[in-house]
Amino acid sequence: MSESANIDDPGAAAHTGEISRRFFLRAFAGGVAALSGACDGMTPVDAPAAEALSELTRATGGQLADLIRRKRVSSLEVVEAHLARIAQINPRLNAVVKLRADEARAEARAADKALARGKHLGPLHGVPMTIKDSIDTAGVVTTGGTTGRTNFVPAEDATVVRRLKEAGAILLGKSNTPEMTWSYETNNAVYGRTNNPYGLDLSPGGSSGGAGAIVAAGGSPFDVGSDTGGSIRVPSHFCGIAGLKPTSGRIPRTGHIVPAEGLLQSFTVLGPMARSVDDLWLLFSVLAGPDWRDAALIPAPLGDPKHVRLRELRIAMHTDNGIAAPDAAVRQAVVDAAAALEAGGARVESKKPDALSDVLTIDADIFRADGSAWLKRLLDLAGTTDPGAEVDAALASEPLSSGELTAAVERLDAWRGRMLGFMKDVDAIVCPPCVLEALPHDAWVEHGVYAGFSYSFAYNMTGWPAVVVRAGTSSRGTPVGVQIIGRPFREDVVLALAGHIERELGGYRAPMI
Repeated sequence: MSESANIDDPGAAAHTGEISRRFFLRAFAGGVAALSGACDGMTPVDAPAAEALSELTRATGGQLADLIRRKRVSSLEVVEAHLARIAQINPRLNAVVKLRADEARAEARAADKALARGKHLGPLHGVPMTIKDSIDTAGVVTTGGTTGRTNFVPAEDATVVRRLKEAGAILLGKSNTPEMTWSYETNNAVYGRTNNPYGLDLSPGGSSGGAGAIVAAGGSPFDVGSDTGGSIRVPSHFCGIAGLKPTSGRIPRTGHIVPAEGLLQSFTVLGPMARSVDDLWLLFSVLAGPDWRDAALIPAPLGDPKHVRLRELRIAMHTDNGIAAPDAAVRQAVVDAAAALEAGGARVESKKPDALSDVLTIDADIFRADGSAWLKRLLDLAGTTDPGAEVDAALASEPLSSGELTAAVERLDAWRGRMLGFMKDVDAIVCPPCVLEALPHDAWVEHGVYAGFSYSFAYNMTGWPAVVVRAGTSSRGTPVGVQIIGRPFREDVVLALAGHIERELGGYRAPMI
């Protein structure tokens, strides 16, 4: 793939039905040696094995779980296919930064033996995954992209990792993140820069850029990202996958490098990233709920997207929040998504919350309130003495006085009330994830570009659930996402709307890498 080769494969739409058994019979008649050898860099993948690899690595997590459960394919075969895909693409992407191939194979064999005994481990039995490197994984180096944690090995899994393993998932490795998750560009001094599979000269976004890139490229069915200002939704947009930022208080953050305490705790959430909206719901149902460690968690019931009736919903849509104007392809994706929802029976009206005009000043005041002393504490805890340029720049901010701080918090709360008032007569908002259709490397630090991400971080400030799903394609051939925001704890509504958009507009399409 050349630096500019970023055109989608037209025939690579995500499967919506059962995967055929024919490629397993062709590719695995002689065992998994070809795939295993390819992963270890010893032998090339022959044509039948390559076809099988492509089919397996484009399947959704839910499809793979079903195939494994019905013994149409083994967990080991699925794991080998994904390891081989990582070996094929990761040298160009640098998305997976820590691989545990042998351990994953052993766990896959154990999962297959358990199934042979009639023991089903859970809804993700034998399905591989990757996990963002800011989230703790027991026995596996977890750096958070900062040099002080280059050799840090957590003693226990983060709650989200433990829950996924208990549901039967198998960890392949860790996906790259910017230092302390503090950037819309995925780059750090420990592992370097991650590239977008739709164009190596482009960024996958951040901070869950490694997750977005490896899921889009078929190296992993799903990942778990974190989102403080768009870090799940922005990479999902740039990488053409689906990502859910749940309501603040839904999924425990225990074991994340940015902790679940402090003035900014409500901004940060963890959530799933996958190639289908169905997978988001499957993963969300596994991840949600109190762990009795994250004090902000609320035991709210989960609504099922299948029970949402599109004809009963009122949708507000806007293509411009009045702060930064989106690229033409981004605007068109929102228009097309709104039209698809309206055709499905939803009532759609063009309007936006008036309170959005105050997003930049309120967000800036809250983040600079203590002069980034909270960030300095995290660096000290990690043992980092030489942070990267973006983190170092944040540390130079001037703190507010105590009176200015309390006034800033009061303005935030009042703003949240104004935003909530808008939702009294609206079930969801459809709008851009950000202004850019594609993100060249290092471009986000340019003057004025940060304001373009206000479409995402506004909803970290409210704490409401938001999904990004692919809804279009730019003239360059890169994917373009649309964002759907809902009322607090109504993930069922945003997932139902995202699922409708995915079905009507095509959803994920694999990159040619």
